[in-house]
Amino acid sequence: MDKLESFQEDVLQGLKDYPKRLQSKYFYDENGAALFQRIMDMPAYYLTACELEIFRDKTTELAEVLHVQQEPFDLIELGAGDAMKSSFLLEHLVREQVDFTYMPVDICEPVLLTLCDRLQQDLPGLEVIPWHGENLEMLRKATEQSDRRKIVLFLGSNIGNMELDEAHGFCRSVSRRLKADDMMLIGFDLQKNPHTVLEAYNDKEGITGAFNLNLLERINRELHADFNTTAFQHYQAYDPIDGGCRSYLVSLADQKVHIGEECIPFVINEPIAVEISRKYTTTEIDRMAIECGFAPIAQIADSKNWFVDAIWHIK
Repeated sequence: MDKLESFQEDVLQGLKDYPKRLQSKYFYDENGAALFQRIMDMPAYYLTACELEIFRDKTTELAEVLHVQQEPFDLIELGAGDAMKSSFLLEHLVREQVDFTYMPVDICEPVLLTLCDRLQQDLPGLEVIPWHGENLEMLRKATEQSDRRKIVLFLGSNIGNMELDEAHGFCRSVSRRLKADDMMLIGFDLQKNPHTVLEAYNDKEGITGAFNLNLLERINRELHADFNTTAFQHYQAYDPIDGGCRSYLVSLADQKVHIGEECIPFVINEPIAVEISRKYTTTEIDRMAIECGFAPIAQIADSKNWFVDAIWHIK
């Protein structure tokens, strides 16, 4: 099954479920990636600034905890995007003449190619091996590339885009791919004032809404569907008890959407669940590490204690 067939199968399966849902991994076509870049530039979207501060101001601490001088290694970044944050670590490692290979993984090929071109110009001494595709499948290929020690990066609170059982399953899959002394650095957004969280995902400019609606436009473009995007509205909700910040697209009318030969009915006010951005406590993070086959080593926080990059180890 090719990627387009998988996309269509996932979309149809999700829209036939109750409640309806779409997978957030499909947000990131070229247009979606550009819209997400605008989201990251918004002052209210604190996540980027918080993790950027960690990588900018605590680069040496990160490198020391990761034991980068220990032996040659492969640095595998899942969902690398533009590597804005990890670039600080890459520059530090190149400057310190650490022996490593950088392996960025991304589902969006144009973004990956742009990153490789930029790194070739900015860090000409850096060996880069890009992997285009799904995170876990590309992790499998990357870990088979060499016998060197592996350090896996999973930044941007991408783990928060999964339901709790899915997040545990993902981390267990990563741990099974790693060996003794391998490590994982994973970004977690922490629970905080609910208004602060909600403002980050419900901007007045409507960029987040456009980002979510672009998923329907992508389905129209690639699967020849007939979504009327003006008949759907972005809705955001945050539960400060379980830490779930959830995005929906709500149907504004009774309507039918055609995808190929399939007809999907909607009733007025029916939601499609499109994304979760779960917030964690520090205790939950350590518990997840242990339950998923890792040993928690450190949690390195920004100055506001709003975000942590947790470092886990395979014993």
